[in-house]
Amino acid sequence: MQLIPEKSIASAPSESASETFTLDVSGMKCAGCVRTVENTLKSEAGVKNAIVNLVTEVAVVECAPGIDSAVLAEKLTQAGFPSQSRQSDTAAPDGLTPAERQQQETRQQTRRALIAISLVVLSATGHLHQFGWLSIPGLSNIWFHWGLATLALLFPGRSILVDGWRGLRRNAPNMNTLVGLGTVTAYTASLIALLFPRLGWECFFDEPVMLVGFILLGRSLEQGARSRATAALQSLFDLQPTIARLIPADSPTLAPNAAAEIPASQVKVGEWLQVLPGEKIPVDGEVIAGQTTVNESMLTGEAVPVLKQSGELVAAGTLNLSGAIVIRATRTGKDTTLAQIINLVETAQTRKAPIQGVADTVAGYFTYGVMTIATLTFSFWYFIGSRVWAEQIQQLGHHAIGASHALMHGGGMADMGELPTSPLLLSLKLAIAVLVIACPCALGLATPTAILVGSGIGAERGLLIRGGDVLEKVHQLRTIVFDKTGTLTMGQPLVTDCLPVTADISADDLLQLAATVESGTQHPLAIAIQQQAQQQELPLLQADQFQTEPGLGVAATIDQNRVIVGNAQWLDRAGVAIPQAAQTQAETLTAAGKSLVYVAVNRDLIGLIAAQDALRPDAKATVDRLKSMGLRVMLLTGDQQTAAQAAAKQLGLSEQAVLANVRPDEKAKTIAQLQQQGTVGMVGDGINDAPALAQADVGIALYSGTDVAMESAGIVLMRDRLSDVVESIRLSRATFNKIQQNLFWAFIYNLLGIPIAAGLLLPSLGIALSPATAGAFMAFSSVSVVTNSLLLRSRFR
Repeated sequence: MQLIPEKSIASAPSESASETFTLDVSGMKCAGCVRTVENTLKSEAGVKNAIVNLVTEVAVVECAPGIDSAVLAEKLTQAGFPSQSRQSDTAAPDGLTPAERQQQETRQQTRRALIAISLVVLSATGHLHQFGWLSIPGLSNIWFHWGLATLALLFPGRSILVDGWRGLRRNAPNMNTLVGLGTVTAYTASLIALLFPRLGWECFFDEPVMLVGFILLGRSLEQGARSRATAALQSLFDLQPTIARLIPADSPTLAPNAAAEIPASQVKVGEWLQVLPGEKIPVDGEVIAGQTTVNESMLTGEAVPVLKQSGELVAAGTLNLSGAIVIRATRTGKDTTLAQIINLVETAQTRKAPIQGVADTVAGYFTYGVMTIATLTFSFWYFIGSRVWAEQIQQLGHHAIGASHALMHGGGMADMGELPTSPLLLSLKLAIAVLVIACPCALGLATPTAILVGSGIGAERGLLIRGGDVLEKVHQLRTIVFDKTGTLTMGQPLVTDCLPVTADISADDLLQLAATVESGTQHPLAIAIQQQAQQQELPLLQADQFQTEPGLGVAATIDQNRVIVGNAQWLDRAGVAIPQAAQTQAETLTAAGKSLVYVAVNRDLIGLIAAQDALRPDAKATVDRLKSMGLRVMLLTGDQQTAAQAAAKQLGLSEQAVLANVRPDEKAKTIAQLQQQGTVGMVGDGINDAPALAQADVGIALYSGTDVAMESAGIVLMRDRLSDVVESIRLSRATFNKIQQNLFWAFIYNLLGIPIAAGLLLPSLGIALSPATAGAFMAFSSVSVVTNSLLLRSRFR
C-alpha cells in the first residue's frame, strides 16, 4: 500500500498566497451565532474567508500571510465567543481534546437538564389534586411555585439568561435571547400578579419552570445526538498512536528491551523505530527489518490483513498483527497519512453546501424578525384581537393546547388548560410563545450534522469526500466520464506481440530498441515494454537526446540513429510512412483491444509492439450500476478509437459514449464541452487526468493515483476499488438528501409554528400554544434535525 503524499488531500492552492488555520470557538448556540462569528472574522483586515461549523465548534479562516491567529481568537472572545487557536490536531490550548471538551459539555447539559426537570416534576405535582389524584400540603401554594420559578431561573436557567443578555448587548441576539426574553417576561408578569393581587392577573409561574426544563432537556438530547454524529471523527483521533519505540539508527534489532519509549509526536524523519505485535505503527515509514501482517482497515475499510516485509511502506495508526518489525520514519506528525485524513475529514465537515447559503441569510436576520413578530403579536392581541374575539376566547378557552396551570392567590387554581382572561396576559402569553417556538438552531444544525454523519461514514469506508459543496454537485451529476488506463483497467499492460516488419531485425532487437527509448518515460506502455525486456534479459543500449511528447511518443538517439517509438501521429509528425502491410497488422491488433506502439529508425518503420491492459474485475458491474442510477457513462482515453471501442464493448458502452484519441491537454476541454449538457463527474488516476479532474464538476480519484490527480479531486477512493465510485455517489446523494430534508423541516417548522404560536388558530378553533408547549416544540425541532441526520447510518450498515 502506498501512502498519501502530503499534498494529495490538501485543498488546491489558491491563485494568490494565503494561509489557513483553525480556531476552536465556543459559545455558539444557533445559526445566528454562526453568522455573527463569520461576519466578525470577515470584517478583520487580511481575512479572505471564514467558514464556521456549529456542531464541531470550529472556524476555518483563510487569510493573507502574516495574520496572527491569536489576534483573531481574541477578537471573537471579546465579541462573546471564547476562542483559541488550534495548535494541534488532537488538543486545543486548554489541554482538552475535542472528545474531552464534548464530554464536558454533555455533562454540564445533563446536570442542568436533571435539575430543571426535577423542578418541572415538583411543579406538576402541585396540580395533581385538580384531577383528584394526590394532594400534598404546600405544593399547590402559590409561593411554592414562585420559589420553583426563581430556582429555575437562578440555577439551571442562568446560563440561558446570561448568554441571551450578552447576545442582545453586543447586538447579536441568538436563540438564548429569545428564550431568555420569554422566561423573564413570564416570570415578571407572574411576580407582578403575585405582589399586586388587586390587578386581577393570573399567575403562571410554571411557565418559566417548564420552559427552562423543556429547553434544557432538548439540548441534552441534542448534545447526545451530536456526540454520536461526531463518533466517526473521534474514532480517527483515537487511532493516533501516542508512544513509539526508538532504536539506534542502522541497528535493526527486534529485541523488545533494546528500544526506548518516546512520545510519537517527537519522532523525527529518518529515525528507526521498533513495532511489536499488537502495537499501532506510530508514524508513516518503510519496513527495514522483519515481516508481519498489518490491519489497514482504519485507512482503507478493508479488514483483510496485508503482508508487510522489508522495503514496503506502512502507515501511522495501522495495527501490527503478527510479527516484530523495524521501520524507518518517512513522515511524522501532521504529515502522516492518518493526520492528513483527519485534516481532510475535519475540513470536509466545515465546508458548506451552497444550499446552506439560504439558511445562513435567513439566520442573519432571524432573531430580529422573531422579536419583531412577538412585538406585533402582543400589540395585535392587546389592542385588537382580545376585543374583537372576546366572546370566542371566553367560550373556547378550555380547548387551548398545553396552556399552563394558572395559579391564583390563596392557593386556588384556574381550570387546567384555561386561557388567561386578562387581555394583557393573553397578549403576553402569545408573544412569549412566539419568542420560544422560533428555532434558529434547527437551521444551523441542518447542514453540518448531515455532513458530519456522511463524512464520518465515508471515512469509515475509505471514501474521503471534501465537503458539502462536493455533496451538492454529486447530487446534480448527469454524466460520469471514466479515464481508461489505470482507472477502468488494471493500469498494468503486458506486451502480447512484438512484430518486426523487416527481415533484417529480430523480435528481440525490436524490443531492446523500444525498451531503451522508453526508459526515458513512465507511461504504462513504456513500463510494460521495459518489464518485458527485463524478463527476456535484454540489456538497455547507450542512448541520448531523449525527447518526450505526452500523448504521442518518445524519441532518442542510439548509435547515431534516431529511434522513434509512439503512436501513428507521432510517426507522421516525424515523417515516417507506415506500409500497408503494417497498417493491416495494426488494424487486426487494435480490433482485439490491444494498444499499439510503432517503432521506427530514422524514417523507416521497423516493427510493431502490442500490449493489452485487462479491465478491472469490477469495471463492468460499476458501469452497469451507474447506468441504473440514471447516469450517462462515457469513456475518455488517449488510446486509438479501435482499442477504446474494444474496451467499451466489454463494458456495454455504445460507440457514442467513447471519446478516443484525446490528448492530455485536450481532456479538460472535452470535459468543458460535456458540461454544456449538464453536470459532469470525472474518474481518473494519472497525472494526465489532473486537468480534467479539476475541470469536472466532481473529480473522483483512485487512491493508487498520482499526487496531482488526488489533489485535484473532490472525492478520493482509499480502497482503490472502482465499485466505490458507486458507493461514493450513493453516500453523497443520501447525505445531500438529508440536508434538504433537514432544511425543509427547519423552515416549515418555523413557517407554521410561529403563526400558530401567534394565535392564528385561536379565533376559529380556540387553539393556542402555551409558552411551555412552544418551548417543548422548539426543543423537539433541534433534536429531530440531528436525529434525522443520524438515520443516515441505517442506510449504510
